[in-house]
Amino acid sequence: MRELLTIGTFARAARLSPKALRLYDELGLLRPAAVDGESGYRYYDPAQLERARLIAGLRRLGMPLARVRQVCDLPAPDAAEEVAAYWRHVTAETEARGRLAAFLVDHLSGRGSAVKDTTTTLGIRYAARSEPGPVRTSNEDVAYAGERLLAVADGMRGPGGDRAAAAAVDALTRLRTLPAPPEDLLGALADAVGDAERAIRDIAASTPSGEAVTTLTALVWSGSRLALVHIGDSRAYLFRDGGLFQITHDHSYVQSLIDEGRLTPEEAVSHPRRPLLVRALTGAGSCLPDLSMHEAVPGDRYLLCSDGLPGVVPAGVLRETLAGPGGPRQVVDELIDLAYAAGAPDNVACVVADVVADAPADPVAAQGSAATGDDEATR
Repeated sequence: MRELLTIGTFARAARLSPKALRLYDELGLLRPAAVDGESGYRYYDPAQLERARLIAGLRRLGMPLARVRQVCDLPAPDAAEEVAAYWRHVTAETEARGRLAAFLVDHLSGRGSAVKDTTTTLGIRYAARSEPGPVRTSNEDVAYAGERLLAVADGMRGPGGDRAAAAAVDALTRLRTLPAPPEDLLGALADAVGDAERAIRDIAASTPSGEAVTTLTALVWSGSRLALVHIGDSRAYLFRDGGLFQITHDHSYVQSLIDEGRLTPEEAVSHPRRPLLVRALTGAGSCLPDLSMHEAVPGDRYLLCSDGLPGVVPAGVLRETLAGPGGPRQVVDELIDLAYAAGAPDNVACVVADVVADAPADPVAAQGSAATGDDEATR
């Protein structure tokens, strides 16, 4: 029989404090091998050091205790993937906070003076449409277009997904009449997302699974500036001067593999875990969306869409379609037709908006009925 270690000796070997060990014992995360019946003193087996050191490392990463427990109970290969997924999440959150910090620093230091320039008033002509894929029996996608707000949300398939998507967009619609100057748009968007999370939390509580998940990608306008909020794998594109630019970054498992160089974009299209999201609105408030400011110029064309469109229509075809002479309504219809022609295994939501100088918006605007696909969210 191996000699047991006192809590002090074990703590030093594991690089944990005795206080932490007592907490992990209370939580059932790391039980001592023996406890003295009279003194209550804890003793540990040297074989427990590996688990203890893993716990110490995970806690130094900042991983919550509930997730630490999950990792410790997994086989080593699965635990490794879980740690990698957690760190991708942390990195994405840090990047999102960094972009917001950079914007605030520029604004406060005066380097972001362009944000205060609202002398140029731009208008937009817009159209929106959401359609179920021909093989789908439900539609959890929502598309919305108005004079100050463009939005697409893609709810997770199943109970609550359609309501989560609708709630996310509905939470942003109050921004249509909010008299927010450009420098206040990001804060107003962040507040609206908080409202969306609370609504989704209530929806989740009413579902059998206790889950309600949706993506959200939206643009809010003020003068010549627009604020972008994005979380999930719906997308926003800018067509400018003949070039098509994706201005959002997918928060999906396959995109993280692309970022790490483990997968090509072409391979990602058919990857079996393509629908898996690493960030989404879940009602828990644990995932921050990307927030950014952009400058619009006359002649710009914006496309917001759920992943059901780029999943089957190549970027080159999207660019050619957006470059066509048709107005937003015609282009939206053409994009939906292209997705259907390609089989449209997922639902499709599209918003197209043209930026024009001092012109009223096209009165054609539609809010699509629900529809997402097989999106899942890591919790």
